[in-house]
Amino acid sequence: MFFSLKKGTRRSVFLLFFTAVLYCAAFGNGAEPKFFTYDELETLYDSEVLSSEMQEKLDYLLHTPFVQNNYTPTETISLNNSPQLGNFVRVAFWNIERGIEFEAIETIFSDPQKFEAMLDDKKFPPDSKERAEVLEEAENLRKADVIVFNEVDFGVKRTEYRNIAGELAYKLKMNYAFGTEFVELMPVHLTNEKPPVDRQEKEIAEIVRVEKEKYKGLHGVAILSRFPLENVRLVPFKYQPYDWYLDEKNGASWVEKGKRTLAQTVFLEKSMREVRRGGRTTLFADIVDERLPSGRVTIAATHLENRTKAKNRVKQMEELLEILKPIQNPVILAGDMNTSGSDLTPTSLRREMIKRFGNPHYWIKKGIQYALGFGMVEDTVMNGVSFGRTMNDPTVRHIPYFSPNQSRKFFSTLEKFRFDDGGTFDFRGDKTRSTDEKSKTLANSNQRGGKGFISTYQVKRPIYVVGKYKLDWIFIKPANLKAPRDEKESYQFAPHFGQTLTQINETIKERISDHRPLIVDLPLNEPEFAKTVN
Repeated sequence: MFFSLKKGTRRSVFLLFFTAVLYCAAFGNGAEPKFFTYDELETLYDSEVLSSEMQEKLDYLLHTPFVQNNYTPTETISLNNSPQLGNFVRVAFWNIERGIEFEAIETIFSDPQKFEAMLDDKKFPPDSKERAEVLEEAENLRKADVIVFNEVDFGVKRTEYRNIAGELAYKLKMNYAFGTEFVELMPVHLTNEKPPVDRQEKEIAEIVRVEKEKYKGLHGVAILSRFPLENVRLVPFKYQPYDWYLDEKNGASWVEKGKRTLAQTVFLEKSMREVRRGGRTTLFADIVDERLPSGRVTIAATHLENRTKAKNRVKQMEELLEILKPIQNPVILAGDMNTSGSDLTPTSLRREMIKRFGNPHYWIKKGIQYALGFGMVEDTVMNGVSFGRTMNDPTVRHIPYFSPNQSRKFFSTLEKFRFDDGGTFDFRGDKTRSTDEKSKTLANSNQRGGKGFISTYQVKRPIYVVGKYKLDWIFIKPANLKAPRDEKESYQFAPHFGQTLTQINETIKERISDHRPLIVDLPLNEPEFAKTVN
């Protein structure tokens, strides 16, 4: 009977069945949150103040992860191995921009032959260096034992209502956890607005119109693992410096609209309102295996706020560190931490005036410059130097007035932090353990380039260095490290050969994501060449 149906109908039936299987798998590990009905989603958009019942349901969804642990091994999991590191765990992080290019992402992780077949021969000519590099990057991603994703959709039209994390986990035979960061409400609102009056509005309405029975509207973070996941929990930040419901619903000021129009024109970046309920969050899970240090490692998959000042991301990180502080086993902290050093809060005329004329530091800086005889040319050069220093290395020193770095405190906070057992995050840059033999701060865990770090985010059409940033990070608490930069201490489960994969996103015409994936390797035992250092 199934094969008597038309091809398109068979595909729809299969997708519905496959989705049902995934949803059942996701809900098979305890009390999972319930989806909102479409009527309830409309209420979430329309009503600023919710009924107690609706608020409880929303709170439960934002605090309760979806967990699927179907791939608990019956035999020992085979580990990655290299002559330098011995057995090691590879961790990958990728902000996949909602999973819009799902087929490409799935192919990269699961099918080497299909991946090579989809490469453009003009962009990646056969037997070329470019093709060899991108094939190597895909192979490196496929070897990941743990994958952390940011910006992951679950039941949203733009990604064909997929459970992105669930489908990838199913394909890769990995366990997974998904945590809701936001309930997306803008499509719900636009679908039910008054009838469009012109052609453009009709086209927009058609694009956003959703199938009510399929729409879940969840967007969040995910962890995939070849190891079993335990102690999975979802902890939203108490401090949310931007309100994605009220601030977005009220709409952008004319200055902000102008800024967004300029960004679209110059950088080909499109910024639209995103009315949604929820806030930035962290998904925690322990991977367990008797060969791991202490038998377990804690994963913290986080996403810090972009629409705020750098100092407010420090507050969110401080809150996260307090949660991590009691943990005595190794820790992997990964995520899009938006360390641009910029204030990306949507702006207004008043805000722009205060930034230009109401900031006393601005006038102090000007007074010093002109008292010393600096003119407009020197002023421009100084600003350029400051931008050049901090753009791809937000860890550099903050020099007030002359060359400020608003992100510096974020990294000094991490470096000074100590767990209750005296452990620390690894800030080492031993060139023998870094990609391309770099030796500065964090080079072992996050790849450095000629100047600063390799950028992990860029707009669609950057202008030279403008529009490229290092936003995404992997930080590691090793098995036995008490001083964050001490190269004489143990390197067991410490970061090695951190790499930013620069070619993967360019394998399709519209690029896979606006963020690049990262990988890092963590040896289970003391690496052989570390013994010559100690």
